[in-house]
Amino acid sequence: MADYNAPVKDMKLALNQIARMTELSTLPVFEDASADMVDAILDEAARVARDVVAPTNWDGDQKGVSLKDGGVVCPESFRDAYNQYAEGGWGSLQFDPEHGGQGMPYLLSVPVMEMWQAANMAWGLCPLLSQGAVECLSINADDALKAIYLPKLISGEWAGTMNLTEGSAGSDLSQVRCKAEKDGDAYRVTGEKIFITWGDHSLTENIAHLVLARLPDAPAGVRGISLFLVPKYLVNADGSLGEYNNTKPLSLEHKMGIHASPTAVMGFENSVGYLVGEENRGLACMFTMMNNARLGVGLQGVAISERAYQQALVFANERIQSPAVGFKVPGPIIRHGDVRRMLLTMKALTEAGRALTYDACGSIDFSHHAEDETRRSREKARAALLTPVVKGWCTEFAQEVTSLGVQVHGGMGFVEETGAAQHYRDARILPIYEGTNGIQALDLVGRKVLLDKGEALTLLLSEMRETIALGGAFADLAADLEQAVAAIETARDELLAGAADDPQLAGAVAYNFMMLLGTVAGAWELLRQAEAAKTLQSEGEDDAFLEAKQVTTRFYFEQILPRYLGYARMVKAGSATITEMSDEQFATAW
Repeated sequence: MADYNAPVKDMKLALNQIARMTELSTLPVFEDASADMVDAILDEAARVARDVVAPTNWDGDQKGVSLKDGGVVCPESFRDAYNQYAEGGWGSLQFDPEHGGQGMPYLLSVPVMEMWQAANMAWGLCPLLSQGAVECLSINADDALKAIYLPKLISGEWAGTMNLTEGSAGSDLSQVRCKAEKDGDAYRVTGEKIFITWGDHSLTENIAHLVLARLPDAPAGVRGISLFLVPKYLVNADGSLGEYNNTKPLSLEHKMGIHASPTAVMGFENSVGYLVGEENRGLACMFTMMNNARLGVGLQGVAISERAYQQALVFANERIQSPAVGFKVPGPIIRHGDVRRMLLTMKALTEAGRALTYDACGSIDFSHHAEDETRRSREKARAALLTPVVKGWCTEFAQEVTSLGVQVHGGMGFVEETGAAQHYRDARILPIYEGTNGIQALDLVGRKVLLDKGEALTLLLSEMRETIALGGAFADLAADLEQAVAAIETARDELLAGAADDPQLAGAVAYNFMMLLGTVAGAWELLRQAEAAKTLQSEGEDDAFLEAKQVTTRFYFEQILPRYLGYARMVKAGSATITEMSDEQFATAW
């Protein structure tokens, strides 16, 4: 199996030329995030990802996890990697120094997290969820809870989880039945949750479960859900761990992929919990963590695509086959045109998704720290608009990229020993968890376009038009992007005009609208990078890398951007054929 080497050059290009890291570093709050500091952090994270985390990937997939004596047993290699992760302070980059964080931009943590997910996605889910828990508690918990739990979660000594789903509820959280009852200053939580990622393990000495539950007098539906912090072990007044809090992993799911990530059915029986936020406002609090996780899952799509691409590239250079067209002797299969097409598709989609994800995360930093209130509001809306696109589009193309990774390997890709199949299996969860991509598309269309009459989208398209107006060395590509942006504007206008008269329209076209926006936004991000690469190249920077970026951009515009025509046509078709067949007619074949 090929080694993983973080694409640090591409990460830095996306950070500085797309996500505005250099501008963030000028803000007083981020004065320590100098270019030298950012470079040092990324280079060291790349070393840890390559030498410490990546070697656990194959081991974890083969060994998996098990339930023994009421607890989850993980591969031993995971513990060693996690200890080095925690000791290195890698979970503290973006958090408040008041609780042990380093006070760096959230944006800087994103490429670092990408490295963990690419090195071993199953392992990387543990710190990903813990960081989401920190975000949730930082915004919603009272000072007492923050003082006890944030330093330990930020240091990595403790881990966090998110407990939403129940067997009777699925994505419909209005059906949550888990109960909580007041008990003095705390609550008693009882119920079961399913699909709880890293619901139990021994990598950390304690686990802080964030659990949605319903109080006895709560109103029905999602307005009656509260959020509770339920620790695996109670915490004594002196900060030491107390008695076990009856949070039990009842079983583990046997999954298609991410075998080494324990996905548990969790049971809570009269477990002590502490209210986070206000009673009956739990879903709003949990969405703090969920939105963080949705960006994280989109980032996972980029990460697993990068890992699959690197492995396919190594194989294509090493696998000797019959002579390619134009050659007289056998050679590596990378000489064959169709193999190069597949590799370039993998590379172009991955790099476009990386830039889009980093761009969205940069807006989150500006939404908190920009000095102008108007700009903070605009950046918040921009991040909200891009979040479902990052989650949805990046995880959809991850299915394509990892499948192409198998295809490049040919028959060897279908054999587990090469590792290509693992990336394909692992990637399949990404369009499902943290809200299926159908839910992401509905969020994009319903909450982020229809609700504000397309205002945030119109501003984003205006940014694209600013890039188009510059022309530059890629005026022909800018002209292609102009047509694609016009197609989004037409789709937006038709959606705004038709949604009121056709209640089925939004749900019927949402997925294709999301894919339309993602495909065009990816082209825009690559065009911006190509222009920057051209400038840097003229200044004597890394010629081979910068030339490759420009070729990759042209390939995307020639081979991938034209997909927008199909998505736009499907949006224009509306809801008619999707909604006209009755439930009974669907079953006629039986």
